[in-house]
Amino acid sequence: MECGNPTTESDALMPRKRKYDKSRTCVKCKVNVGNVVVRHAVYCRSCFVSQMTYKFRRSLEPYVNAKPDGPRRTALKPTGNLLVAFSGGLSSTVLLDLVNRCYVSPDPALLTTDGGRDHPRHERVWKKVYVCYVECCDVLPGTKDRTNEIRDVVAQIADVEFIPLRIQNAFDHSWWRSVSHNNLNSDVIVDLNDEMLPFATTGSSTRTPLAALQSYLAALPTPTALPTALHTLVRVLLQHTAAATASSHLLLGTSLTGLAGALLAGVAQGGGFHVRAELQEEWAPPAQFAAHSAAGSAAGPAAVHPVKTVRLVRPLREASAKECAVWAWWARLRVVGRAPWAWPGAKPGIGRLTNDFVRGLEKDYPSTVSTVVRTCAKLAPKGAAAGACVLCERPAQDGVQAWKTRIAIRARDGLRRGAHGRPAAEARGESDGEADGEAGGEVEAELAAEPRLAPLLCYVCHTSLTSRGARAAPALYADTVPSLGAVPLPAWVSARLVPGGRDGAGEDEGEREEEEPVVVKRKMGEEELRRAIGEFILE
Repeated sequence: MECGNPTTESDALMPRKRKYDKSRTCVKCKVNVGNVVVRHAVYCRSCFVSQMTYKFRRSLEPYVNAKPDGPRRTALKPTGNLLVAFSGGLSSTVLLDLVNRCYVSPDPALLTTDGGRDHPRHERVWKKVYVCYVECCDVLPGTKDRTNEIRDVVAQIADVEFIPLRIQNAFDHSWWRSVSHNNLNSDVIVDLNDEMLPFATTGSSTRTPLAALQSYLAALPTPTALPTALHTLVRVLLQHTAAATASSHLLLGTSLTGLAGALLAGVAQGGGFHVRAELQEEWAPPAQFAAHSAAGSAAGPAAVHPVKTVRLVRPLREASAKECAVWAWWARLRVVGRAPWAWPGAKPGIGRLTNDFVRGLEKDYPSTVSTVVRTCAKLAPKGAAAGACVLCERPAQDGVQAWKTRIAIRARDGLRRGAHGRPAAEARGESDGEADGEAGGEVEAELAAEPRLAPLLCYVCHTSLTSRGARAAPALYADTVPSLGAVPLPAWVSARLVPGGRDGAGEDEGEREEEEPVVVKRKMGEEELRRAIGEFILE
């Protein structure tokens, strides 16, 4: 059997796979001619619309009620309002359109008529719907402000309130005071030169929130850390805005394609403990601020009864980017677009490379992308959570710092230096052999007394701040000189670390949250260990 001449016969080596499996007839209704191919399955326009709506509602409605419905489906009764995160991109535009046509202004063509017009499922689900947009043009050189364009798109939907934010609000004390009612009058700066990240409290800074944000981004060590930091800041801004507006649900427009890329990029950056959070998570406001969440907010009026948790849901996690594009084309939606997060001179990070890989994979092997998401949905984090990370406010794995200490390679001279830069033994006039047991203990005790940020961070945040590459990061902003010894932190981090940052007027000392004890683990020196167990040794 001859293989043929590949120079003259393009398909001589391997027959090209057909775009669809069997025929051009719709696989659902078996009558109409197909209009779109989704993962080698052919759908007509009407069946595609019903299938897209079904996927959207199947991914959202099981998480609406506070408790699962079980086998019987009851009426949808959320405990708060709804906040929709809108970036202007394709998937978020489709998400906003589906929310409008299913819950805000119900479209009879998309909803079933079973049960009659007065059935409880046809009642309004959320009393108030907010749409929040976070503008990032101030830290992305060469991009324009799209707030007015986003406002025009949202204005076309009735009974929806628009909340514009800017990315520098993360460092703005006035914004933080409006959403948490916490009088924050001090800043916290951290030293990125030390992997334990010692921090100090300073007075109220005179620099603007934008300057503080640019200093924070300019001090990040790798190109991967830049978009990771922006993603974290945007998500936490949305979470606190949801809590301030008494919203029990926060909807994110992440498609199946974007979710697969986010999962792979998160695992590549050490975020395997947060795999479940990328799919669906519940966020509870910090305990010291939850009591003030019902007092009102500049971002929007809060309800009388504040929500205890905010449920983050991605209703488009079963719809690929191609399906979102087809929906936007047939619905004639206006897609404003989302500027890429790129900086001049900075190489693409892990997130961008992973997304490019996933999009190429979806083009040739569309079923593989959904396989990635289904596989990650079966994963469960190993180990227990030790509280929440103060930076990203996601669960932090217990024992991360001890594990990193065991695998790290360090110089012993650096650990044994005294406060004035001299070796501890030399400062006391002792030999190295006499000081081996005591130097480590004194240095560890000195480090324990110094406030450090590292034990309060998750693995991803700690790695993003401390892991440096072989090449120095490019200068991001011309008027900003990065100072690794005094890097500002977001407002919610400062509120957690500053003593007395909470407005304590009108509350007793007994009502204040008790601080958790700090446990420090260290390796005892040989002489110190001998003195500790000397009375138990048989001579």
